[in-house]
Amino acid sequence: MTARLPTAALASLAGASPPADAPALIEGQVMHRRARPARNAFTYPAFCLRLPLSRLDALPALGIARNRRGLLSFHDRDHGARDGSPLEPWVRGLLAREGIDAPGEVVLHAFPRMLGYVFNPVSFWVCHDAGGRVAAVLAEVNNTFGERHLYLVAHHDGRPIADGDTLGARKVFHVSPFCDVRGRYAFRFHFGPARWLARIDYFDDDGDAPLIATAISGAVRPLTRDGARALLVHYPVFTLGVVARIHWQAAKLWAKRVPFFAKPAPPATLISR
Repeated sequence: MTARLPTAALASLAGASPPADAPALIEGQVMHRRARPARNAFTYPAFCLRLPLSRLDALPALGIARNRRGLLSFHDRDHGARDGSPLEPWVRGLLAREGIDAPGEVVLHAFPRMLGYVFNPVSFWVCHDAGGRVAAVLAEVNNTFGERHLYLVAHHDGRPIADGDTLGARKVFHVSPFCDVRGRYAFRFHFGPARWLARIDYFDDDGDAPLIATAISGAVRPLTRDGARALLVHYPVFTLGVVARIHWQAAKLWAKRVPFFAKPAPPATLISR
């Protein structure tokens, strides 16, 4: 990983991990590895915000504009109902309809807007039960065609999700034109106070090993005004770069003659399990 926060900012962030109920910065990397029919792999430095929904009003004091223009900003309309309505009632209504007992904090892991633009290939809503344990994770997936789908992953017997547990979901949503809409995902997470990891393996039913392995990981640091300013210096076009890198990797797969699949109609329902 080559792009990191400056030494002064890192020094100000040193020490204990931020409280679990406080907004935080996760700085690390995104890894993607395809096994066949042509190998393709990349690792990019990346960051995201860890946002307890009950603390979103604290963002302006931490250097991130909330629901207004700013060099670094977070807008409710980029998530949830996509109409600018509050996020917490939306996700709690969704959990209730799906029979998930998660009255505790909901923590959203997502990119902010930078210079007014954002694209989140996937955002994670980590939903806790009354005892603070993880009851479910909602993976909000977006494709570059302007569509989205929600994969709600939880144990069928209602037990909490522990670090390293594997949770499955059938693939129903078109993301890449170089993958057919079939097969399944295997999700695994690490929820530690000092480090975050989300791993998604995609199996296309043509082998025992995953066709694609993806991991998003990073160290959890306090979110401060200095840290927010440092993001603008060291990742000035990060969110624009997300889309540019998606298209660059697609061009590489095309050059390697990986089969192309036309985009099907989106799934009939927004949520699947």
